[in-house]
Amino acid sequence: MLDKNGIARRIAREVQDGFYVNLGIGIPTLVANYVRDDIEVEFQSENGVLGMGPFPFEGEEDADIINAGKQTITTLPGASFFDSALSFSMIRGQHVDLTILGAMEVAENGDIANWKIPGKMVKGMGGAMDLVASAENIIVAMMHTNRAGQSKLLKRCTLPLTGVGCVTKIVTNLAVLEVTAKGFKLLERAPRVSVEEIKKATEGTLEIPDEVPEMILA
Repeated sequence: MLDKNGIARRIAREVQDGFYVNLGIGIPTLVANYVRDDIEVEFQSENGVLGMGPFPFEGEEDADIINAGKQTITTLPGASFFDSALSFSMIRGQHVDLTILGAMEVAENGDIANWKIPGKMVKGMGGAMDLVASAENIIVAMMHTNRAGQSKLLKRCTLPLTGVGCVTKIVTNLAVLEVTAKGFKLLERAPRVSVEEIKKATEGTLEIPDEVPEMILA
């Protein structure tokens, strides 16, 4: 079973040379820490940064350089800063190759709910709506179940939707899954996690191949 850093490490293997990548709040922000050194990737943050690097070491933080989640970040040589209008022009203009988001629920048809729990105070949907409406390649980073042990990979989302039919792949603490016309297709299982455990933790339709390899994190 993976922790949050393990999920980020696995997603980092999906990042290809030359990609422009938007990192959402939460687990996705960790992905920049694990991208291979032999490729060039431009990480974009919707608050107006292109060229984000890994998180800074303790004591080296600059409070003026933050990501969309208000966490201090580093920037790589050639990084640029700009206003939100330009940032969302990049997003809405489909100039981002890969979007990595967290989620509270994902449905078997690719619907995503990641912005609101009814009854809890939220400031608004933020940039998530623009990201899921514009991106063609969306990977979700999330825990497979909630704190009560209930599945977060559902037949239909129960929370207010952020986007419809937009998620392409999901990486959880238990598995890597692809969204297909038949539901969730199990691609890989986390170390020391059985197919049966994944099956029990998935409410939505789960397509299981004859052989499911264990994740490679290196």
